Amino acid sequence: MGLSDGEWQLVLNIWGKVEADIPGHGQEVLIRLFKNHPETLEKFDKFKSLKSEGEMKASEDLKKHGATVLTALGGILKKKGQHAAELQPLAQSHANKHKIPVKYLEFISEAIIQVLQSKHSGDFGADTKEAMKKALELFRNDMAAKYKELGFQG
Repeated sequence: MGLSDGEWQLVLNIWGKVEADIPGHGQEVLIRLFKNHPETLEKFDKFKSLKSEGEMKASEDLKKHGATVLTALGGILKKKGQHAAELQPLAQSHANKHKIPVKYLEFISEAIIQVLQSKHSGDFGADTKEAMKKALELFRNDMAAKYKELGFQG
């Protein structure tokens, strides 16, 4: 389920728009994740106390974490599927320390797609959307495989 060179180019082109404002995009992705799937907030001790969207928008820590998440994901996407070295430490921390289920990776992937759709609708047509969905699915599948290697049943 690899992506063609053309699909990777679509993914990286739209990711360039994300990189123009990583903290803003990251914040929006996390807010959307927490709003759509409130159970995910329980995995973040730092953010559990944030109950409203206004509190989330005001949180510098949430903005910083959103930037960390999207910076890591950007590094993985730029590897065009050749991301085993980048995935290993991420899988270890998410499986062993944070205990993040694969399902939550699906949820954040949905949030990323929704944020791209709302912020960049003119540049996020059907082809780009489909390519990004495939890239995020590849990431999730590879994370799930690493989880399995680590004995995490998330």
